[in-house]
Amino acid sequence: MGPGLIELVNRLQDAFAALGQSCLLELPQIAVVGGQSAGKSSVLENCVSRDFLPRGSGIVTRRPLVLQLVTAKTEYAEFLHCKGRKFTDFDEVRQEIEAETDRVTGLNKGISSIPINLRVYSPHVLSLTLVDLPGITKVPVGDQPPDIEQQIRDMIMQFISRENCLILAVTPANTDLANSDALKLAKEVDPQGLRTIGVITKLDLMDEGTDATEILENKLLPLRRGYIGVVNRSQKDIDGKKDIKAAMLAERKFFLSHPAYRHMADRMGTPYLQKVLNQVQANFSWVKTSPLQMHRVKVTDAGIIY
Repeated sequence: MGPGLIELVNRLQDAFAALGQSCLLELPQIAVVGGQSAGKSSVLENCVSRDFLPRGSGIVTRRPLVLQLVTAKTEYAEFLHCKGRKFTDFDEVRQEIEAETDRVTGLNKGISSIPINLRVYSPHVLSLTLVDLPGITKVPVGDQPPDIEQQIRDMIMQFISRENCLILAVTPANTDLANSDALKLAKEVDPQGLRTIGVITKLDLMDEGTDATEILENKLLPLRRGYIGVVNRSQKDIDGKKDIKAAMLAERKFFLSHPAYRHMADRMGTPYLQKVLNQVQANFSWVKTSPLQMHRVKVTDAGIIY
C-alpha cells in the first residue's frame, strides 16, 4: 500500500469535509489523545518542526485538527476552508486555527466536532495524517457547560472507537501511568492494546533518582505496540522561541547520555516516533477497510464517486 494510500486517505478526508458530509468509509486515522498538560501540542509541533498550534490555559484545542503532513521540497501550509491560499508564515497558521475555531465554537471556550483540515508540505516531515483532539479536562472554565468533560470524552470516543483508528496516547512521565486519562480511554476501546502507541513525555522532569525504564521497556502496562519516550521543549524554551531543531538535538543528547535510557536511545525520540507512525500508516496492517473498497473510490473536483 504505502504512501499512495496515505495520499488517497488525505484526499478522501478533504472531499468529505468540503461536501459537509460524514465519511461513509472508515478511513484510517491516527488520533492524538492526552490530558491538557500532557505535552500533546509539543509532540505535534516537533513532528512538523514548526511552532503552529495555539497555546494557552484551559482547553486550547476545541475542534479536531486533521493534520496532513506531506513530504515536499518547499514548505507551506494550506487549510481546506481557505482553498488556494498558501501560508508560509506559521504564526499566521496559528492565528487562522484560532480564528476558524472561534468562528464555529464562539468565544466561550466551547467545543465542536467539526474538524479543521490543515495540510503541511515540508522537506522536514514524513508523510502522516494525525488528528489532534481536545485535551481531556475535568473542570469547566468561563462559560463552558458543566458537562464539558463528558462532551470532550464523547468526541474522543467518536474517533478512537473506530477499528481503523490508531491511538497515540500521550502521557507525562512525571505522573502515575496507572492514572493516565489517555491510556484509560484507549483501554476502553482497545483492551488488548493492539492499536495503541504510548508516548511518554516530560522524561526530563522526573524526580531525581527516578526513571521510566519499566514503562519504556513495556513491562509496567504493556501495549502491543509499546511506548516511545520524547523530550519536548519546556515552557521557558517555548516562550524564548527556542528552535525546534535545536530542541531535537538536545532530545537526542538526553537519551544518549542518560544512564537509564542510553541502551534504548535508538528507539526513543521524535524522529523515531515519526518513522514508526509513518511506517504504521503506510503499512496499514491494522486497517479493516478493504484496500479494494478504498481503491474503488474516486475523488474528483466535483466530489466523490463510488
